[in-house]
Amino acid sequence: MKISYYPGCTLRTKAKELDDTARLCAKVLGVEMEEVENWQCCGGVYKTATDEIATKLSAVRALDYAKHHGGKLLTLCSACHNVIKRTNADMKADGDICMRANNYLKLDEPYKGETEVLHYLELLKNVVGFDAIKKAVVKPLNRKIGAYYGCLLLRPSAAMAFDNPENPTIIEDFIRAIGGTPVVYPFRNECCGAYVSLKNGELPKEKSRKVLTSAKEKGAEEVITACPLCLYNLQVNGGEILPVKYFTELLAEALGVKE
Repeated sequence: MKISYYPGCTLRTKAKELDDTARLCAKVLGVEMEEVENWQCCGGVYKTATDEIATKLSAVRALDYAKHHGGKLLTLCSACHNVIKRTNADMKADGDICMRANNYLKLDEPYKGETEVLHYLELLKNVVGFDAIKKAVVKPLNRKIGAYYGCLLLRPSAAMAFDNPENPTIIEDFIRAIGGTPVVYPFRNECCGAYVSLKNGELPKEKSRKVLTSAKEKGAEEVITACPLCLYNLQVNGGEILPVKYFTELLAEALGVKE
C-alpha cells in the first residue's frame, strides 16, 4: 500500500536514524511511504491560542495534500504527530479556525479535517498488524525492553485518541511482536522535562534519570521511544543508566534490515 508521509524537520537532521529505519522497515512490510510534496515545518509546538492561525497553515497544507492522495497522513516524530493531529481536530470541530485557515490558503476546495492522521505505531498495529510483523521477524529480540511514551503521543487524550493516557499498551504490544519482553515501569508516560531545559537544566536531568532508573529497576535492558526530543534528553541526562533507541531501530533489527 501507498501512504502520504510527513517526515518533519528533525528527521532530516538530528533524527535521521528514526526516518531511515522507518523507511527500510516499511518496504519490508509492504508499505510505500510517499513524502508530502513541499512540506514545511509543522511549527514544532501546538499553539493553543485560537487566534493563532499562521502557525497551523503548514500542517493544514500537508493534511490537504494527503486528502487528495489516499486520505491518510503518516507521521513519525511525536511532536509533529501532536501538532498535525490537533490541527486536524481544529479543522473538524472549530468553524472559525477552519474558515480562517482556508481563507489564508485559498485551496481549490476547502479543507475540513477529512484526512486520517496515523502515527507509524498505529500503522504497524492497525494497518500492517502485529501478527503480520511477528511473521516477518527474522531475528527475535530476546531481551527486556522498556517503552517510553512521553507526553506528546498521549496528551491531550481526547484530541490524540492514541491510547489509554494512563495505561498505554501499544508499544508493549509492539515489543512482543518483535520478540522482546516488555517491561512496564512507573515513569513510562511521565514527561522527561525537555521543554524546560533552557530555563532549568537541572529539572530535565532529574526527570530523565527518574525515567531510566525506574525502567532499570524493573529489569529493562534498554528503552525505546518515538520522540527525538525525548531520546536526546534521556541520552544526554541518563544515557549511562540504560541505552535509549528509537523503536524503529529495534524493528529494523528484528526484520533483519539493519544490525
